[in-house]
Amino acid sequence: MKKYLVIASVFFAAVQGAGCVKSADAQSSLLPQKAPPQHWSFEGPVGHFDLSAVQRGYAVFVKVCSACHSLKQVHFSDLSQMGLTPEQTIALAESWQIAAGHDEAGHFKFRKGLPDDFLPSPYSSPAAARAANGGAVPPDLSRIGLIHPGGADRIYAMLTSYGEPVGGEKAPRYANPYMIGHITAMPPPLHDNAVSFTDGHPATVQQQAHDVTTFLEWVSEPHRDSKRRLGVGVVLYLCFLIIIFVILKRRIWSHVRK
Repeated sequence: MKKYLVIASVFFAAVQGAGCVKSADAQSSLLPQKAPPQHWSFEGPVGHFDLSAVQRGYAVFVKVCSACHSLKQVHFSDLSQMGLTPEQTIALAESWQIAAGHDEAGHFKFRKGLPDDFLPSPYSSPAAARAANGGAVPPDLSRIGLIHPGGADRIYAMLTSYGEPVGGEKAPRYANPYMIGHITAMPPPLHDNAVSFTDGHPATVQQQAHDVTTFLEWVSEPHRDSKRRLGVGVVLYLCFLIIIFVILKRRIWSHVRK
């Protein structure tokens, strides 16, 4: 009897282990694929942001992304650091409409933006965002470059790796190997020549994706370049001090016999 009980317990343990393996395999199959590495000017200890690409990326965000996504933690004055003059910053802020309360009839009033304003959300409330997006609230992109797993490589890969739509016409889904579950409800946001770049760059999907990814990385940490320069300066200063201390040590102790 004990022999049969042992055999049965081993059998059930094996079945349970096989089930766990299948469950783990199923979960791992839903994870996003690892994005292929891209070349980014801001990578590495001495990297720097290409401000021309940042400005083109802002144009892509305004033309495409801002219809659904927000930059709630970014002031218009912050955008001056992407190479704009004070006058250009003021003009950029004034090109946006900011909610300014309600009129006597209860309708929203709007005014031109000011440099101290935050970039406005495309929706008046989370409920409005859900109603416009099938129950989902599009994420804020203010810090997406810092918190998004996979970083810039995955953001670029997601924007350029859409497959054919699946599901019904009422609620279409799109295949994308770099999304969780390899499927997303967000339609392909980028299309060739959907944006006009003032510097003459071709507005291909790949170029737009590269530039808007650069912009989102810059927005997530706009002071990264200054921090790098400070870090390099500190390292060089410490190296200089070490050389001075070595020279002083040799001069002070040169008369001492070993």
